[in-house]
Amino acid sequence: MALGMLAVTLGLTARAYAADPQPYTVNIHTTGIPALDSTLHATSQLESLRKGAPVGPFALIGRAQDDGERLATVLESFGYYRRALTITIDGKALDDPALADELTALSKDHPARVDVSMELGPLFHLRHVTIDGEISAAARSAMQLESGAPAVAANVLAAHDRLLTALQEEGHALAKIDEPVAYEDQHEPLLDVVMKVDAGPSVRIGEIALTGLTRMHEAFIRKRLLLHTGEPYSPSRIERARSDLLSLGVFAGVTVQPATALDPEGRLPISFDLKERKRHAVTLNAAYSSDLGGSAGATWTDRNLFGNAEQLNLTASAINLGGNATTGLGYDFVAQLIKPDFLARDQSLQFSTAALKQDLIAYQQTATTAGVSLNRKLSTTWTVSAGLGLEHEQIIQEGASCLPPAPPAADLALLCAKVQRYYTLISLPISAKYDTTAVANPLDDPRHGLRATLTVTPTESLGAGHSVATLGNPAGTASATFLVVQSTISSYFDLARLGWSKPGRSVIALRALGGLAVGASEFSLPPDQRFYGGGSLTVRGYPYQGVGPSFLDGNPIGGTAIEAAGAELRQRIGENWGTVFFVDAGDVTATTRPFSGNLSFGFGTGIRYYTPIGPIRLDVGFPGAHPAGEGFPFVEVYVGLGQVF
Repeated sequence: MALGMLAVTLGLTARAYAADPQPYTVNIHTTGIPALDSTLHATSQLESLRKGAPVGPFALIGRAQDDGERLATVLESFGYYRRALTITIDGKALDDPALADELTALSKDHPARVDVSMELGPLFHLRHVTIDGEISAAARSAMQLESGAPAVAANVLAAHDRLLTALQEEGHALAKIDEPVAYEDQHEPLLDVVMKVDAGPSVRIGEIALTGLTRMHEAFIRKRLLLHTGEPYSPSRIERARSDLLSLGVFAGVTVQPATALDPEGRLPISFDLKERKRHAVTLNAAYSSDLGGSAGATWTDRNLFGNAEQLNLTASAINLGGNATTGLGYDFVAQLIKPDFLARDQSLQFSTAALKQDLIAYQQTATTAGVSLNRKLSTTWTVSAGLGLEHEQIIQEGASCLPPAPPAADLALLCAKVQRYYTLISLPISAKYDTTAVANPLDDPRHGLRATLTVTPTESLGAGHSVATLGNPAGTASATFLVVQSTISSYFDLARLGWSKPGRSVIALRALGGLAVGASEFSLPPDQRFYGGGSLTVRGYPYQGVGPSFLDGNPIGGTAIEAAGAELRQRIGENWGTVFFVDAGDVTATTRPFSGNLSFGFGTGIRYYTPIGPIRLDVGFPGAHPAGEGFPFVEVYVGLGQVF
């Protein structure tokens, strides 16, 4: 009896040390083919479930057996149909009768070792690709699957899908293609593939139904719709029509459902199910830079004011909350109404009015503006606009008597006394934009392509008297007619094109801008119409308006010409983070001769956190050599949403 009890005790003790769940390691031997190895690792449940779903000894054997079937399918899908796959646990085959007892005897401190090894065998190729059915030569060519190609399952299935798409683009809306059937040669590593095709008749679009409309007017949608009854059936044309309706901004979703049968006239009816977005929205915005300080505001939007996708935006912002280039708190109130498809498709009419107050070191401005513009989309890359602008403003700035050099024994306070001026401006801005970046959201990162803008603005400035007349500052400002020309260009290059990185991970971005005001001298131009350098839009590292000519008291004057350029290396890190290294250069002059001033350089780095609405930006810029040499902060900080350019 005592010996029996001892045996039972020893048995219980041994089982107490057995591991349940059973820890294990996995080693999938490389095949030498990176794409195949990556797919094997991604498919293996031994790897994917090892930490998240622990198992006992017997379940581990079952998981390994399941993986054998799963990994064998991967090998066959890559064209290795005569492969040999071996999975062992601690050197024993999965069907070894002793394996279960050995795993049960393992303690939790000794993980089981799972090894997966493969002999690929010969790579199979396609011998014959047969289409059982009548199709056009163009559809046959669209398959991109020919005899002699490796018998990779993904390529065969992709050819099946391309053939179906090609038939549908030819108008065969009800085309049917059976799944490809492969026949293996018994002697050679060759496969014959057969696809059975029923193209059906070539049809045209039937009645187009619009469902789900509540506030939107159906007549507006039908006039805009890019699809019409009687046109040949085409999935790509239907998708363009769907995407175009989404681009209006009033729909949360647009679903297209072709009918499953033809109508009595042999045409295929189409149904567009439209889900309207909530009519009103409120968005908040905030930004910070050490030169302009902080800004915060809100925008209230009505996406469908009158039922024809008219958009009304009302924005209120507080600006200049601190900052080394500002002297007081300001505001910016804007009302904007956009009427799409005005007189013609892809043509919008925009009305705007605004009230602005900003206290900058360069000048203090209080202004009210109003404008109307006609915007025309000429193509996917070109957009043009023309408008009329009115502005009435009060600006306080030093006068011409404060220009260097200072007279001997001059009273600087008297020479540089601030002068209050009033201006009424009438302008006719004309612009053209070119964009090949194919980025739908302007806050997203472009990876390739070019963006360019050219704006020409003839302006009539109706000057008025000062509130105070001082030495060297006459008591009236003459009217002036001048032309302001501004251009910007940005280009983007993905280093993946050189094989140096993965797509979208490393991008070089370049920017150049220039501006010229002709027809008026520096002091005939209202201060807000002059050019200023420095800040995130020109030369980072210098304060806003910190680059260019200065008065005797060191405050910016502004100029009649500007040139600037910048370069960035944008590097993604992980899933949501990124970093940026940049260098900027630019100058502002009081002449009409480009590149006649001294360049100012800035450089720095930044981090990006990528969100669904765009990257959050934090940049730190440092000033380089500057003509003035003194009086600039050691560092400038910029925070915002989206890239600088």
